Amino acid sequence: MTKAIVVRTHGGPEVLKLENITVGAPGPGEIKLRQTAIGVNFIDTYFRTGLYKAPPAAGLPAGVFIPGQEGVGTVEAVGSGVTDIKAGDRVAYGNGPTGGYAESRLIPAASVVKVPAGLKDETVAGMMLRGLTVWYLIRALYVVKPGDTVLFHAAAGGVGLIFCQWAKHLGATIIGTVGSEDKAKLAKAAGCHHTILYKQEDWVAKVKELTGGKGVAIAYDGVGKDTFSGSLDCLTRRGIMCTFGNASGPVPAMEPAILAAKGSLFLTRPRLGDYIAQREEHVRAADELFDVVTKGHVKIDIGQSYALDRAAQAHSDLESRKTTGSTILVI
Repeated sequence: MTKAIVVRTHGGPEVLKLENITVGAPGPGEIKLRQTAIGVNFIDTYFRTGLYKAPPAAGLPAGVFIPGQEGVGTVEAVGSGVTDIKAGDRVAYGNGPTGGYAESRLIPAASVVKVPAGLKDETVAGMMLRGLTVWYLIRALYVVKPGDTVLFHAAAGGVGLIFCQWAKHLGATIIGTVGSEDKAKLAKAAGCHHTILYKQEDWVAKVKELTGGKGVAIAYDGVGKDTFSGSLDCLTRRGIMCTFGNASGPVPAMEPAILAAKGSLFLTRPRLGDYIAQREEHVRAADELFDVVTKGHVKIDIGQSYALDRAAQAHSDLESRKTTGSTILVI
């Protein structure tokens, strides 16, 4: 039997229950992965609450699922048709499929990448989803270049700290919003050039001040409801509004004409999966992420770790903004 965190009804962190499940042999194109560390992300809370609909889980009743989009471990067995991965390989994944909060799991071989030597499992578990997210935000959706000024909300969060380091390495100037002085220090240490305490300052006016009234080329907003409208006002003419998360709740409905009125803006609601849908895209993204981490351009901050049976506490801390950097579960 394998221990896993199972969700049988939507709700708060208390619905995350530790149970024993059976994990069978891998089918065609699958691998069986014995996990050592698992990433905890805001998207996991969206599935838990029902904001996002979890896909059906093999071996579990309809509507019952195991959360988790990210993990690392050792391959125990491979199914038929798997040729580029073998038992004993160390692999990781950062875009699901859902089912990561478990000691072991089945997962399509196409969803994992091999992990280079020299990177600790805990580090890898805290970087895959966040790091691949940052990759598509600054290397695919919009190619950040020297001289760009960009806005990033929650700059001291798990994605934010990776973003600040990588964007600075690419030569951009980063303006980041944070919730406290301590988080401002973290963001600055990661390369954020200007931090704004969004609870205490008029952050829209501050962005305009810092950019000489021009605004930023792109606003990256993983917060959602609380920051979306203001972010539109921070953009330069023909700027890009990238809303990629809902930490404060879903973005309210809006009329497209607003984008024209505010400067012919572009609006995108991207998903990681659409940027690494092809195997070659996935491998390229992972290789670039591993490269900047291995070379020290990006350091992964594991802010907190929890045992698997404390997943509910991990969710509670994440949603109450008590966490910094990456959050992981360790087996």
